[in-house]
Amino acid sequence: MSDRQSKQFLPVLGGSTETRRDHSVREVEGNDSLLPSPEHVLSTLESDGTRRWLRPKLSKGTWWHRRRAVAYVLMVIFVLVPYIRIGGKPLIQLDIAARQFTIFGHTFLPTDTLLLALTMLAAFISIVFLTAVSGRAWCGWACPQTVYMEYIFRPIDRLFEGTSGKGGQPKQPMSVPRQLLRFVVYILLCMFLAHTFLAYFVGTEKLAMWIRSSPFEHPVAFLVMASTTGLLAYDFFIFREQTCLIACPYGRFQSVMLDPQSLIVAYDYNRGEPRKKGKHRPEDSAGHCVDCHQCVVVCPTGIDIRNGLQMECINCTQCIDACDSVMDKVGYPRGLIRYTSEDALKKKPPKMLRARTIIYPLVLVGVVTGLFFALSTKYGFDARVIRGKGAPFTTVARGLISNTFNMRLVNRTDKPQSYTFELITPHTALLEVIDESRLQLQPGDTTMVPLGVRFPSSLTFGNGNVPIRLSIVDTSQNRHEVSFRLLGPRQ
Repeated sequence: MSDRQSKQFLPVLGGSTETRRDHSVREVEGNDSLLPSPEHVLSTLESDGTRRWLRPKLSKGTWWHRRRAVAYVLMVIFVLVPYIRIGGKPLIQLDIAARQFTIFGHTFLPTDTLLLALTMLAAFISIVFLTAVSGRAWCGWACPQTVYMEYIFRPIDRLFEGTSGKGGQPKQPMSVPRQLLRFVVYILLCMFLAHTFLAYFVGTEKLAMWIRSSPFEHPVAFLVMASTTGLLAYDFFIFREQTCLIACPYGRFQSVMLDPQSLIVAYDYNRGEPRKKGKHRPEDSAGHCVDCHQCVVVCPTGIDIRNGLQMECINCTQCIDACDSVMDKVGYPRGLIRYTSEDALKKKPPKMLRARTIIYPLVLVGVVTGLFFALSTKYGFDARVIRGKGAPFTTVARGLISNTFNMRLVNRTDKPQSYTFELITPHTALLEVIDESRLQLQPGDTTMVPLGVRFPSSLTFGNGNVPIRLSIVDTSQNRHEVSFRLLGPRQ
């Protein structure tokens, strides 16, 4: 490292090179850490590495009530979706065992790779576009982790800790019986959520049957439910807000999804600085921030919003409600902390038309258009010619050629189907179904139907091949035409 680079690192490490070396030696000899750590490595960790348990206070302001209404609606939707049917099919069911995904009443089979990819891509681009426009609205308003943590499990904690309706640090530790009772409530709620989650994969009918029967009759499903219950209990009882800080990648992606015009929850440093505690007098040169730390004590991830845009911020708006309440008390206008953008704080005009708000919608429209086109041209079954091994053709009689091949059929409907073949062209050819028992298919099944075609060798027109068209019709009158070429001798 050069002298210039060493000097650049001095302020970070603290002191001169000799001072750091002596300090490090003394710490190593004392079995201490090599370098002093900051006050909080993470908002959920103390400087000595121990867990910092967050018990945020509750500010029941306008934004909190709005988020609560949205949260309860989302909870109801989560529970009801597995029971909703469209045309007899579930609204959403991800049947991994049967390799069938039903989304909005449409079933995707393993061969629907393009359709499923377009659907997933459309969902991903929608989230990216939403983030570019409205910031982390998903995290603060719709993420299941936030919804259930803030509107079910934290209220349960406050109920058993004696801080219901206000939150914060309890006045005295919770007794052991109350801790056990709280844990039982957690397990019951997590078990209910696990069963609801399982219904998205197996359907409500099968789930109801499993609930009424012994776990030994369906051990795999029971283990899945038990494991999901355990993971949910660990998440909401122990891991809690660390899911947003450590496990979830969304916060780390925000740096590439946001731009200075994106909507965020931010502190107006122009209005608030310099800070001064208490109510200000007219002759004071202080800003509107009274340094009450109410925005900090209500934050569910333990950060200080006044430090600027941070990965840990989930845009839950609790700091807005807390700050507005303080502003009302000291006689200042609301909005010191508010929904805004980085450019707005710098007094730059808003720009609705910018690269992200133009490119993302255009890409999304293209993907959705491709998805609808693929759906509109989708048949009730797949039919593809697969030529057999061996000789491409045989001469069965003087001037008469035979081709044998397989027709691969896939039943994409949810009903049993029977199939019939009709030769359209050439008219002088004869089609034969070698094994008619394979013309019946159950929903989602695949079969290989062996076919044979006989035709006069004069049809090859000297180039060794004959164009042919087949029409295939199923029981539901879905029709599909297949075109390929018959092979014969060159003349």
